[in-house]
Amino acid sequence: MNHDSYPDSYIRSILNTVKTIAMVGASRKENRPSYFAFKYLLERGYKMIPVNPGQAGQIMLGQTIYARLSDIPEPIDMIDIFRASQYALAIVREVLALSPRPQVIWMQLGVRSDEAAVLAETNGLKVVMNRCPKIEYGRLSSEIAWMGVNTRTLSSKKATIGGVQRISLNRSSAPGGATEAADRVQREEGGH
Repeated sequence: MNHDSYPDSYIRSILNTVKTIAMVGASRKENRPSYFAFKYLLERGYKMIPVNPGQAGQIMLGQTIYARLSDIPEPIDMIDIFRASQYALAIVREVLALSPRPQVIWMQLGVRSDEAAVLAETNGLKVVMNRCPKIEYGRLSSEIAWMGVNTRTLSSKKATIGGVQRISLNRSSAPGGATEAADRVQREEGGH
């Protein structure tokens, strides 16, 4: 696998098939990127399990925080590593000791360990490095556009809380800026 560039189909297949995600390095601090990513994925219907030894036993967004992956009492589909790159190899080794074994190792933005990736892939796991599942989900679902903004209808009304509905990731994303106005400008520029 070329870990410098992933086909959308590879990322989409992971996000469409995993249901339970353990986030190693999750933080209860609301200003931390891990908190935003955790909350976002939880709101999209994924079962999120926070892992942080310094906060074990506490509750994060209604979910019990575990000290280590081996403490989690249920099967996990994907491990989201929100720790520095030098910790990725040890986390993959911990994952390989689990039974049943998760099928995906996902390393967050800025996290890359080729050694950890080789170990995971040699043992049949899929690997994504230096990407954020929150960003990829938003991009592939067209929930966020190329400008990083939500292109759906704006409203000052708070979203209702109730049944969780995932946006379909089974369709191709429109290229950034693909609107009638952008098409018209492109035609006008092409005519000169």
